[in-house]
Amino acid sequence: MPKFKNILKKITVSAALLLLLAMPHRAHAQLLSTLTGTETTSQEAAEAAADSLGRRTPRGTVDGYIQAMADQNYQRASQYLNMKRVWRSKKQRERIVKTFQKLLDQSGEMVPTALISNKPEGRTDDDLAPNKDYVGTVKADGEALSLYVENSEKEGNPAVWKFSQETVDALASISTEDTTLMDILLPQPLIERKMAGVPVGHWVAVVVLVLFSYLIAWGAVSLLGLIIHGVSKKAREEKTWTIIKAMGLPIRLYIAVLLFVAVSQEAGVSIIIRQRFSAITVTIGIVAFLILLWRLSDIISEYSTNRMTLRKRISAISVILFLRRMAKVTIVIIGIIAILGAIGFDVTTWFAALGIGGIALALGAQKTMENFVGSVTLIADQPIRVGDFCKVGDITGTVESIGMRSTRLRTNNRTVVTIPNGNFASTSIENYAHRDRFLFNPKLEFRLESTPNQLRYLLVEIRTLLYAHASVNPEPAKVRLTGITSSAYLIEVFAYIEAVNFDSFQEVQEDLYLRLLDIVAKSGTDFAYPSQTLYISRDKGNNAEKTAQTDDIVNKWKENKEIRLPKFEPEHIEKIKGSIKYPPEDSVVKPAEK
Repeated sequence: MPKFKNILKKITVSAALLLLLAMPHRAHAQLLSTLTGTETTSQEAAEAAADSLGRRTPRGTVDGYIQAMADQNYQRASQYLNMKRVWRSKKQRERIVKTFQKLLDQSGEMVPTALISNKPEGRTDDDLAPNKDYVGTVKADGEALSLYVENSEKEGNPAVWKFSQETVDALASISTEDTTLMDILLPQPLIERKMAGVPVGHWVAVVVLVLFSYLIAWGAVSLLGLIIHGVSKKAREEKTWTIIKAMGLPIRLYIAVLLFVAVSQEAGVSIIIRQRFSAITVTIGIVAFLILLWRLSDIISEYSTNRMTLRKRISAISVILFLRRMAKVTIVIIGIIAILGAIGFDVTTWFAALGIGGIALALGAQKTMENFVGSVTLIADQPIRVGDFCKVGDITGTVESIGMRSTRLRTNNRTVVTIPNGNFASTSIENYAHRDRFLFNPKLEFRLESTPNQLRYLLVEIRTLLYAHASVNPEPAKVRLTGITSSAYLIEVFAYIEAVNFDSFQEVQEDLYLRLLDIVAKSGTDFAYPSQTLYISRDKGNNAEKTAQTDDIVNKWKENKEIRLPKFEPEHIEKIKGSIKYPPEDSVVKPAEK
């Protein structure tokens, strides 16, 4: 059978133990009743009333037996044992009960009260037969004897739990004259004088063991910390050492309780005291674990906050602080429920109420939770940051702040628009701040009077402009004759401008448009306009002189087979690349030195 030392846990205890020491007999009995959770539902209480000894559940049987031994009422204690053999006399019954108590005092152990089933059907999730539960272990003749309780009534009758027949038979065959360490060390007056059915010396020993266990745990953890600090270089770092110190108190509490339980068991401290303190030791373990979680939440929060501060992600800090508060609230709620369960309360209804309350909260605060999840998404994915110029839906502006509930944008009209983060996270976001290039994509329309050679000239010269311009990325830089309409030839320009921001892009775009106008003017043709023209005088048509010059240039290209259509060869692109200086040489703005 598994030992329950690893279940029993720790905590600041001296005051609680001293308080128990000072209580009179009736107060101890009342505390036992409270700790073991004899409060049940109205239905269970009605059923328990039919059995005056409270044997309707395994926990009631164990508690009743411990209380009967504390009252030194061995005949009543024997009624918690399944003694079906009619030949057992009153004297035999009393001997078995005393033997049982002696074995429990001599390194025996009982399952903590809170872990014993308080239901008429007992535990149903173990590997034992139905109507049979494991409740502890004793040692006899060097062998471990498992203790069981069983429902001695037939199916359909109200349950009556007793220590099993096999347990009683094993106890009846044992005769023990061994003395415990308490019997050896304590003076006779402290053994003979009793309080709450336990020798006074045992109560004094418990207080001494509590102080002794905590001092030993404190010294061991302090020594271990010094060794780690001296041996490990990483442990000397402030962050690592902070984590080690945060774990110090919970570890001390665990070690102290384990020492107390182990030493009190081996020393032979009365099972009555140890069983009464079982709820306290489990509670101490829960509290120590909660302290560890609390401190770890502070450390993780502080570490994350420092990281976000270094990365200048100020908006993430508010989310981290909110999550820390939520974590602490959760730790407190779970801790309260766990402690109530440890001291014997039925927490099933608490969990049900917590679930219903959570559903009600989720329904009532649906929008709030949606906005919170949206803010976490914004901070985690970082589609935008404070200072970014972006477009959210139909709204364009600069991000001023990202809060827990909403995000604020400053529009070009200098108004402030507040967008709930729930909507923000579910809407498509166009972020202009992260552009590495700016698209230059004008669609030019030229008059139908333009000759094919003029169009060829325009295609070649505009491509030359794009390839040669220092602020235009040549890959891809495209100029294509894309269509002929009823009023114009269509030439589409597609290129990317290298610029650090939108203002620089507009400067380069302006320069490109001016150079395009120069090329169009040199070609002899002109842009087409979507209008009807009524000619009062004779239309002079295209410029004959420039048309002739354009024809000469294109004819020369033809003779030399140098018409760079449908595309430029890579060698020529490399030759002219960057030959057009930007800003122009006649500009007051000088090119930046590379």
